[in-house]
Amino acid sequence: MTLASVSEASPAAEAPGGDVWVIGDVQGCAGALRALLAHPELARPDTELWFAGDLVNRGPDSLGALRLIRALGARARPILGNHDLHLLAVVAGVRPPGRSDTIQDVLDAPDAAELIDWLRHLPLLVRDRGHVMVHAGILPAWTLEQAQALAGEIETALRRPDWHPALHDLYGEEPLQWDDALRGPDRMRVIVNALTRMRVCHADGRMDFHHKGEPHATPGMMPWFELPGRRDPAVPVIFGHWSALGLHIRPDAICLDTGCVWGRALTALRLRDHRIIQQDCAACR
Repeated sequence: MTLASVSEASPAAEAPGGDVWVIGDVQGCAGALRALLAHPELARPDTELWFAGDLVNRGPDSLGALRLIRALGARARPILGNHDLHLLAVVAGVRPPGRSDTIQDVLDAPDAAELIDWLRHLPLLVRDRGHVMVHAGILPAWTLEQAQALAGEIETALRRPDWHPALHDLYGEEPLQWDDALRGPDRMRVIVNALTRMRVCHADGRMDFHHKGEPHATPGMMPWFELPGRRDPAVPVIFGHWSALGLHIRPDAICLDTGCVWGRALTALRLRDHRIIQQDCAACR
């Protein structure tokens, strides 16, 4: 594989210590990730690597992707995406494997138990260095403090010794809108759906899970990050999950899902100046 592109960013002062690079949806494309991580900027031992979720599924080597990211140790800060939660749900017996899944290699691996235990202890949200990272989005009704606390509710449930039953409460599309009075499974579903599945919403904030194309292709819908009344728009939210949107950088929202699993590119963004490095993913198709 060859590097697809490297963009030059505006000059910026060198960060104290190592840089932070954020990597978009890997989805089991371990070969492309290995090539990207070999780039001199990312290979430095003091570089911190964030991963925007969907580490596994649909690509050819979900097992290799998990092992590679886990082996990075403290350098890696991955979060959970909807495909990662799906893997946990399959392990828990809550959902059957899908026809297009490529997670059987993980399920059959001799180190499956260790990998699953590591995976279910990952966060759903990272807030650091003046940025927030989630897999899909943050509802406009939430402050960042609230979003972090709500993500923590799901993280706590997944980290319990009896974590399997919690997966039952995470699946379903209703309710479509946040309400502070929500409790139990309804509350958990809204939190998980916003953080790991949301792309577009109605103007009143109701989520829609059927639209997967261009941002404004469905009349009456708008990207979640364009909804009016966002509580903390000054802090950029980095996300993946939306390959049809692709690389999208604006002051308040940054999408890094550039469709590696569809043969396009795997993208890394340097946090301090938003410099971009992309790895060609033709071999992942």
